[in-house]
Amino acid sequence: MRKKLTGLVASAKMDKTLRVEIQRRYRHPLYGKTVRGRTVCHVHDEQNEAQEGDTVEIIESRPRSKTKRWDLIRIVEKKKD
Repeated sequence: MRKKLTGLVASAKMDKTLRVEIQRRYRHPLYGKTVRGRTVCHVHDEQNEAQEGDTVEIIESRPRSKTKRWDLIRIVEKKKD
């Protein structure tokens, strides 16, 4: 089963590539404080349809380059101007 994640497009400056940040919150294992973390994924976007600020759904895929391991499924919500 391939992983599906939802995140925010942080950068869409590259051709056919997006930089998507997935935000998460977790408790620190030693101190117990709630900490915000993020995971950065490079995503393949064949039609260059997503823009910076959009919320997108991505799925795990085969490696397309040194850093790209995700494909764009759909744009969940466009950025509000």
